[in-house]
Amino acid sequence: MDYIIIVAGGKGLRMGSDIPKQFLPIGGKPVLMRTLERFREYSADLQIILVLPEAQQDYWHGLCEQYHFDVEYQLANGGQTRFHSVQNGLALVPDDAEGVVGVHDGVRPFPSIKVIRNCYETARTAKAVIPVIPVVETVRHLMTQKEPSLLCYSATVPRDEYRLVQTPQTFDIQLLKAANRQPYNDGFTDDASVVEAYGHAITLVEGNRENIKITTPYDLKIAEVLI
Repeated sequence: MDYIIIVAGGKGLRMGSDIPKQFLPIGGKPVLMRTLERFREYSADLQIILVLPEAQQDYWHGLCEQYHFDVEYQLANGGQTRFHSVQNGLALVPDDAEGVVGVHDGVRPFPSIKVIRNCYETARTAKAVIPVIPVVETVRHLMTQKEPSLLCYSATVPRDEYRLVQTPQTFDIQLLKAANRQPYNDGFTDDASVVEAYGHAITLVEGNRENIKITTPYDLKIAEVLI
């Protein structure tokens, strides 16, 4: 059996809103609902686990009633960091479960079905898979200041050697459970970094550029166009 852990713990600070970004509407429906619906569209059998801060859960339940939202899911409490939130979500996956578990940002409502399917199917053999897209802009590497008169020393790096990482990131269930038993450290920026620190290589697959992470008012405008 396959699972998806959808982590939604944003506070909306960069959005300049009192409402957490995952609850803001795009196309007349909250972002988070669109995210859950996309994974249900991918598979009717996928087990959805939603991780939300406890303080936001009543508000979410109210939205579900307001919008008559009926996608089935299990609910877990958010943790102090993303790492701990994923741990809480994984706790709802049986310890003897076999299959693939994905982890996805709640504010990414536009992963294509093709990308989701590729991530899950590739993870059945590769065990740890992330979707990525090419870097299309010039990238500069900031380095230690060499002269006091310079604001910052930097150098252009070959952008074809870099990729932008998206979600869902998909893993063999037992691998992700084992990796998440490691002590937390600040280098855990996503789930792939946790698995990599555990000693397992990460396989890259092609993502889709529309799979944006909605964090700013500009992103909301782009999302409305995508809808």
